[in-house]
Amino acid sequence: MSDSSKHPFLHELAHETQNGTVSRRDFLKYASLLGVSLPSAAMLIGLDPDTVIAEVTSTNLDWAALRAESPFEIKNTLIQRAHTAAEKHPGMKVLNAGRGNPDFLNTTVRKAMALFMIFAATDAETTKASRKPDIGYRVHKKGLAKRLTAFVNDHRKEPGGAFLKESVDFLLNNVDMDPDEIAFELVDAVQGDFYPDPPRILPVVEDVVNRYLSKIVFSGHPPKGTFHLFATEGATAAMIYVFYSLKANKILNPGDKVAIVTPVFSPYLELPVLDDYDLKTVYISGNEEKGWQIDDSQVAKLKDPAIKALYMVNPTNPTSVALNTDTIKRMSATIKKHNPDMIIISDTVYASFVDELDTFGRYLPENIIGVYSFSKYFGVTGWRLGAVMIHENSVVDRLIKKLPKRDQALLDLRYRLTSPHPEDIKFFERLEMDSREVALAHTGGLSCPQQVAMTLFALFELLDPQLEYKKNIMGILKERWTALYKALEMEEPTGSNLTRYYALIDLKKLAEKKKGKAFAATMTKGHPLEFLFRLADNQGTICLPGRGFAGPEWSLRVALANIDANDCARVGQDILKVLEGYS
Repeated sequence: MSDSSKHPFLHELAHETQNGTVSRRDFLKYASLLGVSLPSAAMLIGLDPDTVIAEVTSTNLDWAALRAESPFEIKNTLIQRAHTAAEKHPGMKVLNAGRGNPDFLNTTVRKAMALFMIFAATDAETTKASRKPDIGYRVHKKGLAKRLTAFVNDHRKEPGGAFLKESVDFLLNNVDMDPDEIAFELVDAVQGDFYPDPPRILPVVEDVVNRYLSKIVFSGHPPKGTFHLFATEGATAAMIYVFYSLKANKILNPGDKVAIVTPVFSPYLELPVLDDYDLKTVYISGNEEKGWQIDDSQVAKLKDPAIKALYMVNPTNPTSVALNTDTIKRMSATIKKHNPDMIIISDTVYASFVDELDTFGRYLPENIIGVYSFSKYFGVTGWRLGAVMIHENSVVDRLIKKLPKRDQALLDLRYRLTSPHPEDIKFFERLEMDSREVALAHTGGLSCPQQVAMTLFALFELLDPQLEYKKNIMGILKERWTALYKALEMEEPTGSNLTRYYALIDLKKLAEKKKGKAFAATMTKGHPLEFLFRLADNQGTICLPGRGFAGPEWSLRVALANIDANDCARVGQDILKVLEGYS
């Protein structure tokens, strides 16, 4: 754990804590996130370290309060306890299997991006005659494609050079635009010297990312019609923008029902019930015994015309399973027959990790609002690269036209800032405008360098016909998946619709298998979070509660993407050790 002196702000926060402005619990949690040891943090606020450690590691926990917290908040408490335990037991290693960011990343695109930025900066220095050091000017469009082509040819043997040449050749030969316009759009974008224009997404980027999504989400067979894209700061920002814009356009109103396919990423459970939206949720629960597919009894809930929207993560977090074609078809048929105006919001961030994927967008393209992020597959969670896809004949536009005249008039006033004919503005355009409260719509959109990075990552997949990168990534996850289940002495789940990015372990079933039903019944009389706290306190291992994702009460989620195979095996061994402790 790091020294508190490296974090001056922590000392300011300590004064606020002593004055009563900040709670002790929040201070200690923040200190833990900075990597400051619990004893050091305790001394900063004038507390006896031994007393604080005793309080933090006490088994007299407020389970009711913890139960109400997000699993990601509980994770912070578990991290703190694991580090405290490691200080008391020097041989213990803290292992965080709760963090979902991958430890793998694509290096070739990063090298190509760096090389491309060198070209852009160099060309800016030669655009105008200037004797001023460190200063360049916006590049000239005329002849830029030729200059860029010469550069990539000359630098094709440098790190990232071969891929950059392939990318430039693909763009100039396949995107239906003037070559100089293509080159200028991307070179100017990587400079980051102007706002995105148009702010929703740059035209070249939209072309390439649409091709990529066609391959990843629709397996190369997209439905008829055009999907318009909005580049966003990852999938979570996309979800926030979508919900906000649906509210702003009076499509989702307080008290409306929304259906959620569960288990699901926990913030998606928390989002609709916030005061900002005050929506009523209906869970469409996956059946664990049937590989988390959806039974007819759950599908039937979608017949309710009061349900305005359905949303999900597919393939799922935390179960690592994609809904199969049978499930998708049954749900689509029910929606089409009984609730044809339902909006379907689908987060497909894990689509790249499965061999087999079907989506609602194939059967109900006009109903779908698709969300995708490059973060997990290419290891760019910190770069924030995502997109929303909306069909040209979106059901949302039809719903807006059906609104009462008074509501339509209010919306016309809202969007009149951007157009003399606000009634003609499509939802995919309103989405970007609403992301900046309309008044600042011209400054909206994902930063231009981020859009260039998104383009290069998309091209990397498009230019990999043998899917070597995908096979390698899936191979890494398969090795970790196998190591975990082998250590647990459990049968390894198989299937072409598995991502293996996470593992959701049903602790009750594990206990029954290892110790019998009587043992499992006794164990589950306690609080399910106690298992996770024992795992952190006794083994230094952090996992997240499955219940926080609307999974089984006695379950935990292991994030395999962030730990290697040896650590995955250790997680399994640690789970069994904690299980033995209930004997």
